[in-house]
Amino acid sequence: MTRDHPTRRAFVMRGAAVTVGLPLLDMVLGSNGDAFAASVGGGALPVRFGTWFWGCGMIPSRWEPKNAGAGYDLPPQLAPIAPVQQHVSVLSGFDVMLDGKGNLPHISGNTALRTGAPADTWQAIRAPTFDVLIGDAIGGGSVMRCLDMTADGNPKTSYSFRNGASMNAATPTALALYQQLFGPDFHDPNKADFTPDPKLLVRQSVLSAVGEQRRALIARAGAADRARLDQYFTSVREMEGKLALQLQKPPPAQACIRPVEPAALPANIDMTDQSVRRTNHKLMAELLAMGLACNQTRAFNMTFSAAAADLHQAGETTGYHQLTHEELIDRAIGYQPKVDRYAIYSMEAFAEFVTALASVREGAGTLLDNCMVFAHSEVSYAKNHDVSGVPVMIAGRAGGRLKPGIHVRGGGQPITRIGLTAQQVMGVGTDSWGFDAMQARQPVSEILA
Repeated sequence: MTRDHPTRRAFVMRGAAVTVGLPLLDMVLGSNGDAFAASVGGGALPVRFGTWFWGCGMIPSRWEPKNAGAGYDLPPQLAPIAPVQQHVSVLSGFDVMLDGKGNLPHISGNTALRTGAPADTWQAIRAPTFDVLIGDAIGGGSVMRCLDMTADGNPKTSYSFRNGASMNAATPTALALYQQLFGPDFHDPNKADFTPDPKLLVRQSVLSAVGEQRRALIARAGAADRARLDQYFTSVREMEGKLALQLQKPPPAQACIRPVEPAALPANIDMTDQSVRRTNHKLMAELLAMGLACNQTRAFNMTFSAAAADLHQAGETTGYHQLTHEELIDRAIGYQPKVDRYAIYSMEAFAEFVTALASVREGAGTLLDNCMVFAHSEVSYAKNHDVSGVPVMIAGRAGGRLKPGIHVRGGGQPITRIGLTAQQVMGVGTDSWGFDAMQARQPVSEILA
């Protein structure tokens, strides 16, 4: 790397594409991994956080419960969650404040909910998405800081951003997810013997090679380049953490069982077909549940259907999103019947996801008891893509920090109150979150234990 013209090639070659030091890992792992072992193997079970996303919202009169508090009623679009209702809180009537900006459908609501302010594009967001903030806080002791997944087969379907230039790409199929979680690098935490891969020792030995060069490069970079470098070094630090964990025997995880590898989807399969999507999603949910139990990650994002949902039913040429615009309201029933069917279908998928987490026994309860799952869409009323009352559901107990099974009416309060609640529950040290009219200072106390 020359003094006047640093090049990426020179920097990467000299540093073997890695950064310096393990200060975060020293804090998390302790000198011999004792701190990590105590947190997972010999003490309290870890608490996990994740998001679950579905596109195109709902029909408010068909989704929003009439009764607030515990034991809320289940309107037709929420009826599919009946088997898991005791695990799920519903938060309705929380709004996205546009601050005079226009509502750009499928973008404004999603950027506001996940970053604290609406933006016209993801590239213009003003802060990281809240899943990134939470993943940074809780992900240090697991193999992957955060795991991003999409059931639609497209790795670009992701709503997780560290900044506007840095989207976290998603794992798109059940087979790819299996290989990521349980492939060659997986170490069974319950096996008696453990031998670290000697290749990892070699890779770890070069981690201190680029410290001075890295600092010099950041000092010379402009704002845009610093943002790109921050993303690059963040990903490298995650690799450092993974290497460090792979060099020591993982602490025991009683619920961990290596699952069977799923079959690959045919290359020409139509992932917009709702039955194919549902199958891929269900397999991914089950693999994720075991990945969490095996401490491969503590934070995740799952997308069932993208914003402007592309789902369609076999034999029909018009898909979900197009129907929200074009299907006439049936005057006899007062809503769009085909759109209603897709919204119900999305809630069936969410119920399957919650069931997958609740089916894994962990400690005295279940994996879901030690999770906080933040489910949301990007719009409220599917037909007009409104962002007032964007639907949110919270599943799990977060290790006893949450009270599930409650309906909370937002009454027009900013939806960032829910994001603030999630961050505080998961240990992110913040008293407020959001920008301008979206700034929230009060959590949703009704769901706090």
